Amino acid sequence: MSVQIPYVRDIEFKYGDCDEVSPLIRRVVANNPSAFTYKGTGTYIIGHGEVAVVDPGPMLNAHVEALLRALEGEIVSHILITHTHSDHSPAAKPLKALTGAETYAFGPHGSGQQGSDEVQVEEDGDMEFVPDVEVGDGDVIEGAGWTVECVYTPGHTSNHMCFALEEEKALFTGDHVMGWSTSIVSPPDGNMEQYMASLHLLLERDDEIYWPTHGPAIKDPKPFVRSFIAHREDREQQILKQLASGKTRIADMVPVMYAAVDKRLYPAAARSVFAHMEYLVARGIVEADGKPTLGGNYRLAG
Repeated sequence: MSVQIPYVRDIEFKYGDCDEVSPLIRRVVANNPSAFTYKGTGTYIIGHGEVAVVDPGPMLNAHVEALLRALEGEIVSHILITHTHSDHSPAAKPLKALTGAETYAFGPHGSGQQGSDEVQVEEDGDMEFVPDVEVGDGDVIEGAGWTVECVYTPGHTSNHMCFALEEEKALFTGDHVMGWSTSIVSPPDGNMEQYMASLHLLLERDDEIYWPTHGPAIKDPKPFVRSFIAHREDREQQILKQLASGKTRIADMVPVMYAAVDKRLYPAAARSVFAHMEYLVARGIVEADGKPTLGGNYRLAG
């Protein structure tokens, strides 16, 4: 039986409006809904007077204008980027130009990849973004009336960083943990081993609420994270079952494993299975002919 994830999908907002969602947090949602962004990118504003902006969003003039309306009369002191996909970081460029605020992130797209001299990236990466200030796990960013701890959570991307607002025990989770859907883990920049480690890392923390960049808040986070871990472990078992049945290629597994999913999502599903396969090979549970690839042949080890 598949794992039941307690999804939370109800979110009330109007594009272009700025909503106060907690004493220290406001949100403006970009009008870029899709199968991967849900209702759109939620850009967060931390504090009052002198503020930080988390994930300015896509390069949409209407969204940048909405942010500027929300920030009128205030000083933007920091721009925080969870990761460099095109629905998260591109609007940092005009926002920085208009406010003079510095950008803070783990690094450019692909900067967290390990074990390769040549960084590989996917199509959706914002290759132009380079942070003014590179931050690492445990770094603390202080503003006017707010304090943010950097929590490095690679997996969805190699440079994914969550930001913990200490005053509200709130964690801005980017795409690492979302309430409306599981996160995409797509090699080469996505890495399942890192993603699973990053999920377990969250279980060690005492955050009381998550604010993902897409969708509503997650108000009971630990059971939610546990269900995400269980979901990925269940997916591994499905892969091993497919291998045991004689299927050796990811393309042949996906229609069986994702029978209830729109076929248009099969390419994304295949990349997710590939991420799992890399992780299984790394642990010696599965073998491949040479380096694991999306179109390679796989078998149970031993």
